Amino acid sequence: MNSNPVKANSMKALERDRKIRGAFALLGMIAGMMLLGAGLLSAADEKKDSKDNGSGEPAPGEFNNSITVGGGAFLIDGNKAQFQHIQRSPGSPFGGIEEMHLEQALGKKGLFQIDTRGLLESHDYSIKLDVSQEDVGYVRVGVSQFRSWYDGSGGWSQRSNAWFNLYNDQMHVDRGDAFIEGRLALPDWPVFTVKYHYQYRDGKKDSTIWGDYNLNAPSATTVLRGIVPTWLGIDERRHILEGDVTHTLGKTDVDFGLRYEWSDQNNTRNEDRRPGDPAVNRYVTQRDQIHSDLFNVRGSSQTRINEKVLFTTGAAFTRLDTDIGGSRIYGSTYDAAYNPAYANRQRNDEGFYDLSGGSRSDQYVANLNLMVTPWDNWTFVPALRIEHQDQSGFANFVETAVTNAATAPRAEDLLNVRDRSFTDVTESLDLRYTGMKDWALYARAELTEGQAGLTELETDSETGLRTLFRDTDSSRMVQKYTAGANWYPLRELNLGGQYYYKDRINDYTHVVDPKFYNPPTSTTDLYPAFIRRHDFATHDMNLRVTWRPLANLTLVSRYDYQISTIDTRGDVNSSGIALGLVESSRATTHMFSESVSWVPIARMFIQGSGSYVYDRTHTPTSMIGGATYATVQDADNSYWTANTTVGYALSDKADLLASYNYYRADDYSNNSFYSLPYGTGAEQHGVTTTLLERLRKNLLWKVQYGYFTYRDQQFGGYNNYNAHLVYSSVQLLF
Repeated sequence: MNSNPVKANSMKALERDRKIRGAFALLGMIAGMMLLGAGLLSAADEKKDSKDNGSGEPAPGEFNNSITVGGGAFLIDGNKAQFQHIQRSPGSPFGGIEEMHLEQALGKKGLFQIDTRGLLESHDYSIKLDVSQEDVGYVRVGVSQFRSWYDGSGGWSQRSNAWFNLYNDQMHVDRGDAFIEGRLALPDWPVFTVKYHYQYRDGKKDSTIWGDYNLNAPSATTVLRGIVPTWLGIDERRHILEGDVTHTLGKTDVDFGLRYEWSDQNNTRNEDRRPGDPAVNRYVTQRDQIHSDLFNVRGSSQTRINEKVLFTTGAAFTRLDTDIGGSRIYGSTYDAAYNPAYANRQRNDEGFYDLSGGSRSDQYVANLNLMVTPWDNWTFVPALRIEHQDQSGFANFVETAVTNAATAPRAEDLLNVRDRSFTDVTESLDLRYTGMKDWALYARAELTEGQAGLTELETDSETGLRTLFRDTDSSRMVQKYTAGANWYPLRELNLGGQYYYKDRINDYTHVVDPKFYNPPTSTTDLYPAFIRRHDFATHDMNLRVTWRPLANLTLVSRYDYQISTIDTRGDVNSSGIALGLVESSRATTHMFSESVSWVPIARMFIQGSGSYVYDRTHTPTSMIGGATYATVQDADNSYWTANTTVGYALSDKADLLASYNYYRADDYSNNSFYSLPYGTGAEQHGVTTTLLERLRKNLLWKVQYGYFTYRDQQFGGYNNYNAHLVYSSVQLLF
């Protein structure tokens, strides 16, 4: 049996979860007794209720407290892990306190509040206490946790119908937060705020870095595809301490803040390579350990110089220090200790161990903004932003590499040092004009110019020999221009349009040690120093129409078009000849959306929306022939969505709601003979029907039924499911 590197943390999380569930089970019992008692009192008091006007709705401010208790169950036929991930639900019976709000006045100006939530099996818990006093401040304390579900399955090859179930693919990550916050806000004094947060993430989730598998296993003839599932072990902790002071001095509002946070991560990536091949099957575990300390100090001001001029400033300094550790080790199990003679080693099995090191990043940012309205209907906002960063880091590790399966891996003790600095200056100007009847015009121009330097050095720690050296100077220029208009020709009709163009040019000048770079006889270390220029360009436009042809009918239409290109210039080819600029990527997107809101009769409403997105990214690699023919396809991400909700008032105290949701992607293209298809081919439907009955003006009953289906072509039907939902809740106001 394979070992689990996060077993200890899982046991801790399980014990913590048991305690939380027990506490909220007790709260649920108390809440149930409260609802039962309230129902009895409500029935006994029904004849005395002379304030009920027959509408069934409580008067504003009549009730300040509430509690909602609910529960339900899913009945699933098919892949439960995929259902949990898409529907964000446990896929099993669930229930508890959906919400509970209690409040009590403290004197004439004070207020005490409790808000809590606890849903068993959904692993969704929270409680917050709030004590506030007008003209004094508040104190808040809270704890919360929620769960996210993931499908840990891997890929599928249509060529051989290969699909793996190596472990339970119903994965999840729990996220939690405990906090305390206080504010002192005395009249005519600065406002002081202090916060502390403790946050965590625990669990497992899927990874998109899949292991390889021989479709002909266990035959010696290999047809490899990366379809074997890989999982991530998550173990993260973070502490955040913040302080903030705000005050008004004459016409100026000032804000000063401090933030310090420290965090620890001990995550793993766990990969199974070549299962089904006993002679070459092995496991890879990469452990990433990071401890970080972040300190931030910031300040801002806002000054109303006069009714036509507003001046704002901001400045911040941030320092981030990190310490790293970890390893990437091949072995016969997950989380194996390093053994140079591990079984089934293969050529190009590369890893490392004894990683140590760290980094420091210092960031300085300053902003200046001026908003001027010199004339009626004109607004100008010039702004300036300056940012400078200094980054430095080093890593010491033992690199392992298998060059021949018959011999032990080569081990080399390496030291990697990296230093980078850059300065960016951004100027922008916003303009708005409203002097034309029924028109609003706006435009914005932004320019960023930056200079950067990067040095990379890697040496053998034992011999002192330099194995890698790069020295890179770079410059970048970013331009973005936006223009748009809104037109209101009729009360029932308004139109809007916007266009923007953005261009970013990165130029790289590399100084590379000639000992390792002498084309055409040597091409060592060409990449990424091979790239000399990148040019990113985007054209984007959108049109919007809101039309109300009838008093009870509203239509909203929108069309978006975007085209983005990446042009790349490399250094030289294998003959030493300089290369020209080529288009390495072109992405085209069209998006149409429509929404409708209609109230055909007083008791009924209909809301619906739909969209179609055409999205394709083309690269020259999709046109390459020969041995690599059809191995890389153009990336298609086109899809349709539709949803609608119909509501009908059965009576003054009962409502019926029906909803339908639809999703369809038809991007799957079977190139399994050459490679692994990645285009999505999926269809999803969801229908829910809800009955709301106000039993009393302070007692609301809800019952719901839902049906959900999912079909996935990309995974050969292994992720398909059908599911039924039955759910009910009761809300009490008091």
